[in-house]
Amino acid sequence: MHPSSLLSHVRIVLVQTFHSGNIGSSARAMRTMGVTDLRLVNPRDFPSDQATQMAAGATDVIESAQVHTSLEDAVADCHMVIGASARLRELALPCFEHGGKMAQELMSEAEHGPVALVFGRERSGLTNEELSHCTHQLRFPTDDSYGVLNLSQAVQIACYEVRNAWLAGNSDSGSANIKAKEQRPTAAQLDYFEQLLTQLLTPTGFLNQPHARTEEKLNTIFRRSDMSSNELSMMIGALKALAKGGER
Repeated sequence: MHPSSLLSHVRIVLVQTFHSGNIGSSARAMRTMGVTDLRLVNPRDFPSDQATQMAAGATDVIESAQVHTSLEDAVADCHMVIGASARLRELALPCFEHGGKMAQELMSEAEHGPVALVFGRERSGLTNEELSHCTHQLRFPTDDSYGVLNLSQAVQIACYEVRNAWLAGNSDSGSANIKAKEQRPTAAQLDYFEQLLTQLLTPTGFLNQPHARTEEKLNTIFRRSDMSSNELSMMIGALKALAKGGER
């Protein structure tokens, strides 16, 4: 893939944005860094004149933004999904606490197809259920005494780091910084695997232990394992083989 097309694989996803002006400000933040793929999950008010005004000229990003009814749908084709959240879940995902490292990994995966950075609601961020559709988490290294970032500020910082990684990958001295790894599965493929596992385990009673959250823990284990697409296909094949064996 030509390096100039890598940024087109970077997707910014805003979940249930309350103030339409924040959508416009985020679009402006994206556009200044060359990122143009904006997805909105159940925004309160969009399309919106205020969003267009706050975009301050980045109207191409606003006009091409796609609206989805679920986060799962918005990231289904993505090979890496990074949720920005200050909270660490009890069942934690692999977490980036350094923006530069996050951006290098993201741009490496962009060699294979779409990748996403996901941002939650202005007041409450992303829910645990929404983070379960992510492969990684991003925590900004803010000051402990006041770690509150405006939505568009968070988008700006993330896109700035992504552009720096992209520029480093295009330079002679930085060309080794971004190397394509073995392709990760898409979010939809991961969801399919988890649904298949649940389907096969449910009749056994293994998932029915009270308060054990067994299904959620299993899904977290597999997401943290960072399997490649080929490895996931092998796991799906193994599950199907076991299912067929049990039918005999």
